[in-house]
Amino acid sequence: MIFTEQPFDFNKEIEVVACYIEHEGKFVLLHRHEYKTNGGKWGLPAGKIDKGETKEQAMIREIREETGIEIPVDRLIYFNTLYVRNMEHDLEYHTFSTVLNEVPSIQLSSSEHQNYVWVTPAQSLEMNLIHDLADCIKLFYSV
Repeated sequence: MIFTEQPFDFNKEIEVVACYIEHEGKFVLLHRHEYKTNGGKWGLPAGKIDKGETKEQAMIREIREETGIEIPVDRLIYFNTLYVRNMEHDLEYHTFSTVLNEVPSIQLSSSEHQNYVWVTPAQSLEMNLIHDLADCIKLFYSV
């Protein structure tokens, strides 16, 4: 379950960053390996913030590690922070976006993802997405 305002009894355990990498009306989704958390599902380039990192540093690192794309910090656009509650964790979910002028060459991290696809927001909502991502996409794209 996601919240736009922090719930009173929210107990943040981790902070996560995620990014909508966009090009010409589409954004990239990554297909998780079956043996990973949320295995077999599609998600944004995302990950936990490491100790000592800013949200922006973590986002740049995660994009590079998961896709091989180098995004300068001044190309990241902060969107919002959501508060996610599921059966395992309460987590802060910091969302960014970046718009690319050209389709990049994507080099997947073979240990994390098995495929990628460029999709429209409408197409993404028909896919097997990680938990709560459909709601996040609807918020981000106002669909």
